[in-house]
Amino acid sequence: MSDAWDDRKKALEEEYFRRKEQEAIEKMRARMAADQQTVAATPPTFQCPKCDGTLKEINLEEVQIDRCEKCGGVWLDAGELEQLTRRESGGWLSRLWKSSASE
Repeated sequence: MSDAWDDRKKALEEEYFRRKEQEAIEKMRARMAADQQTVAATPPTFQCPKCDGTLKEINLEEVQIDRCEKCGGVWLDAGELEQLTRRESGGWLSRLWKSSASE
């Protein structure tokens, strides 16, 4: 008879801990989902390769370029220099770009 009671106690204990684990898993999933929404809502920040300052996107002649808030350095993504030189036609930047491209 005591074996039946022991088995029943073990079964109730296992059921209790299974429910507690399930509750903990659900709370963790909810927390992870909230964290992912927070991360998705914040724009990514990039560090300056020169000084480790924060790069901020600015609009220069309708081209988004990255400028360091600490050292003032300007960083261009692929194709942005070509976009800027096409827009400027005849200025010093396009002349510099054409002379370096021909070398």
